[in-house]
This record gives sequence, C-alpha cells and structure tokens, in this order.
Amino acid sequence: MTAYTARLRAPADFGLALQQARLARGMSQSALAQELGVTQSTVSAMESGSSTIYLRRLLAMADATGIELSASWEVSDAAGS
Repeated sequence: MTAYTARLRAPADFGLALQQARLARGMSQSALAQELGVTQSTVSAMESGSSTIYLRRLLAMADATGIELSASWEVSDAAGS
C-alpha cells in the first residue's frame, strides 16, 4: 500500500485530493455521486476546484487560526502501478 497526503490550502487542492482518493478506490464520479446523494456534476465541480463560499471560508478560517488541513488516502500497490 502506498499512502498519499496533500495539504489543503485552496479549493483546487481539495478537488485534486478528492479526485485522487476516488480514483484510488476505482470509483467513478457517478458512483461517488450516487453514494453521496448528489449529482455527478456536483462531484465534477468539486474535483475541478470550483470553490463554494463555504469551502473558501473554511480554508480562510483555517489559515487565520493556523490550522493546517490535509487529506490522506491509500492506494494498493496493484492499483498504483
């Protein structure tokens, strides 16, 4: 297993981490959307780094208070090859 970690400083960082973690699990955007009860276009927008007011505020609050947000996920060696 290979572990990955990403610092989340901007909406695009969050989107890329979300996309990589989804792909590591072999999930399509549609499958993730169905599991979450949202549309595929919502998942696509998040992965592309389209920010929302809430995500921008969360990242700004974290920055202002010195909180470091990060994401981590694992990829099986077979999937990462």
